Formats: sequence, C-alpha cells, structure tokens
Amino acid sequence: MKVEWTTAAKRDHDALIDHIAQDQPLAAVEQGDEITQQIARLGEFPNMGRAGRLCDTRELVINRTPYVVAYRIKGETIHILRILHGAQQWPAQL
Repeated sequence: MKVEWTTAAKRDHDALIDHIAQDQPLAAVEQGDEITQQIARLGEFPNMGRAGRLCDTRELVINRTPYVVAYRIKGETIHILRILHGAQQWPAQL
C-alpha cells in the first residue's frame, strides 16, 4: 500500500523534531527516524494500529516514543493524518 502524509502530519513531525532539538539534538533525530520508520511499516501492515478514537481512523502508537500517529485507510492508500503526543488533547477532527 502507498503511504501519504497530509500537510498537517508533516507540520506535526517538523514541530516535534524542532521542540526536542532545542534541548537534545541527537534525541530529535533518533525520534524522528523512529517515527518515520514505524510509519513506513504501515505500507506492509496497514492494520497494525489500533482502532482510532475518531470514526474511520486508526492509531499507531510509536514504540519508544510518547507519540501516536492517526491515520486513515482509503482504498490502496494510507493517509497519515496527524502525529500527536499521547498526553495532548486530541482535536475533534483530524
């Protein structure tokens, strides 16, 4: 399956890397790589995430990080909707 990132997900990724890099540049790179690698696995295993909080979504908990990726499967494409910190308030819409 094809994996596509929305603009919002790209923005989330960049923002979290920038935030972490302020204090720990190496950790920012490592976390960014971990997130990217685990999202890429969705192409092979699209249902590996749990059922999402919002209708027609799924959530991938990123191992070794506090982040959760919200995504939607449509046809042969996985749409990465957002990357959110597990402790933050989730938006009503993704």
